[in-house]
Order: sequence, then C-alpha cells, then structure tokens
Amino acid sequence: MVAAQHDQQVEMEASSTAEQQPLFDVLVKFLEEDGWVYKEIEHRQVLALGIEGNNGRFDCYAVAREVEQQVTIYSVFPVRVPDHKRPTISTFLMMVNYGIIIGNFELNFYDGEIRYKTSLDVEGDRLTSALTQHLIYINVTTMDKFLPGIMSVIYGSLSAEEAISRIDP
Repeated sequence: MVAAQHDQQVEMEASSTAEQQPLFDVLVKFLEEDGWVYKEIEHRQVLALGIEGNNGRFDCYAVAREVEQQVTIYSVFPVRVPDHKRPTISTFLMMVNYGIIIGNFELNFYDGEIRYKTSLDVEGDRLTSALTQHLIYINVTTMDKFLPGIMSVIYGSLSAEEAISRIDP
C-alpha cells in the first residue's frame, strides 16, 4: 500500500513537472498581462525593462535560468560609481542591506556598478504570476526607495550614515 502511494506521488510530480511552462514564458506572460513595456535580449533568456520611478530612472532585467530553475530580477543604477566613492557607497549599501528582508544591493568594486537583486529558486515547484509580481515589484520599489540615498553619496558629500538617516522608513 505504501509503495503504491509513493509510486502515485512520483507520477503526479513527474506529470506536474512536464506541464510546467518555461520560466522565461511565465515572465513574458506576466509582463504582458501586467502592461509592462519590455525588450527581449536576444539569445540570453533576459528581458529588459526601463523603469521610471518616483525618484529616478533605472533599468531592470528579468533573467530566467531554466536548467537551474531560478529567476533573478536586477535593477541597475544608471551610473557607475567613481573609484573614490566606492568605499563610502559600499558602507551605505551594507547598512541598507542589513535591514532588508527580501533581496540585496550589490556593488561591483571593479567597475562601480550598483544593482539590486531579488531571486527565486523554483526547483521542484513552479513559477507563478503572483511570485513573478512579488519579485519584480519588490525589486523596483526598493531600488527606487534608495535612489536618493545612493545619489546623495555619489554626487554629494554625505557620509553613509548621513545618507541612511535621510531615508524614510
């Protein structure tokens, strides 16, 4: 009896896996249904979105990694951080990251790129429109929220601590 139940469960899991849509298709379907304007980056399973937030403009990328069954959303700050500002901005970003529950800021110390990342591993499950919506909306609203602080460190003379203190909770 137990073996029969196990075999039935294995068959159900196999059929649900076979019916899953590719992650990239789920991303495209969500963006179209939600009214987003996007561009497909050829041969890369990447969708590019131009975001106009309350605090500025930045690019967002939705990446489907089909083999790994992972989806990653990146919002990229539009300007590279100058060398001399990288220590201060890295302190600022680490202070911000400490309080963030979903996602994180990243700084490439070699070229000065700042990006915010949210991701999800759906191996053994499936990607839904609701999960996609959460990944994208949390990502772009978080980047937009912290744009003024990032800009005040890069373009102003604020310390990381001063910039953090000026961000609305």
